[in-house]
Amino acid sequence: MKRIAITLFITLLFSPSTAFSQTRSRSSRSKPATPAPAARVSQVRTAGAQRVADQIKHLTRFTYLLGGVSSGIAAVDEAVRRNEASPTLVQQNQQSKATVKTSIQGFRETLDKLEIDFRATPELQPYYIKLAGVAAGAATAEEQAAANQFDRAGRTLLDVIGRLADVLVIMRQ
Repeated sequence: MKRIAITLFITLLFSPSTAFSQTRSRSSRSKPATPAPAARVSQVRTAGAQRVADQIKHLTRFTYLLGGVSSGIAAVDEAVRRNEASPTLVQQNQQSKATVKTSIQGFRETLDKLEIDFRATPELQPYYIKLAGVAAGAATAEEQAAANQFDRAGRTLLDVIGRLADVLVIMRQ
């Protein structure tokens, strides 16, 4: 009897331990396909930087065109003061002024949304401090355009472009 107990004990001692472990198989559960936190931060930052770059491109193009339009508006306004402008020219001038005002209003609205998105997105919040105020600059340009100060509005938009460029530089670091 002692021999059987010793043999059983030795068999137990030298048998693989996995034989006594749990035998129930576990199903592997895959995680949803979400990017890693660092990858998500990078993607969101790149998308935010692209939006800032797009605004710089649009505002720069508009400001370039505004220079010529502003000169034409000023020339027609001077002709109106001297009673030398035709009614058709006056009407076209009014349409040009309205188009410029509407365009600047559109930029202000877009920049407002950009600021809100940067403030509301945790990955972009570090850049919001530098971005804050660009919509206010566009609002100033909108007020200047409403007062028929198109040249000043263009200069104000140049300041907005500068601030956007500063934000872009910080985001690319």
